[in-house]
Amino acid sequence: MPSNDDSDQFPSALKLLIAGGFGVGKTTFVGAVSEIEPLHTEELLTTASVGTDRLTGVEGKSRTTVAMDFGRITISQKHVLYLFGTPGQERFWFMWDELSNGAVGAIVLADTRRLEDCFPAVDFFESRGIGFVIAVNEFDGACRYELDDMRSALDLKPDVPIVHCDARDQRSATGVLIGLIHHLLASRPDNDRGESRHDLRLFRTPSPHPGGSGTARSHAPAARARPR
Repeated sequence: MPSNDDSDQFPSALKLLIAGGFGVGKTTFVGAVSEIEPLHTEELLTTASVGTDRLTGVEGKSRTTVAMDFGRITISQKHVLYLFGTPGQERFWFMWDELSNGAVGAIVLADTRRLEDCFPAVDFFESRGIGFVIAVNEFDGACRYELDDMRSALDLKPDVPIVHCDARDQRSATGVLIGLIHHLLASRPDNDRGESRHDLRLFRTPSPHPGGSGTARSHAPAARARPR
């Protein structure tokens, strides 16, 4: 009698984090790429957050993530990506340890108007040995910096990728995810890469993000001090 056991048909789940500072575009990023209606845990900003949540550069923001965002992308019958957006405010950082449990990699979104807001996320993933890429979210009106200047300011290790993106655009955000996956594959032993690389062919790379209508670069971004 044929077996009805379909256990070998269940895909492998890969957990990725979308991190960064308050108002950097994490919720927008997850919503842009998720194939399902994203789960958001947003609440209205109130006067109680005055003096706690810094709104510089995001004065129009009225809601904030208080737990996480969640989305899903199916790469193939064998691989599914689960995306978890982390809360950005310092008062919710205690949740990062729980959200990072089982994560294979992360995207750190950066805003050139408030570059220092992504420093804690960079420190967090470096200290835990979680592979990550930096995605500079190009907000309208924000200064544009050369990626080499950004790398220097963030004091990144040479193998950490850094790219421009528009978190509102599905193709641009998907391109960042592809870059992260390739970065994670490149960090694995050669004999573990072949099958995953084959599956990635189904996940086509979009055209490079052309950049937005930001202002010209006038000086180097503020630098991060690497923890001792």
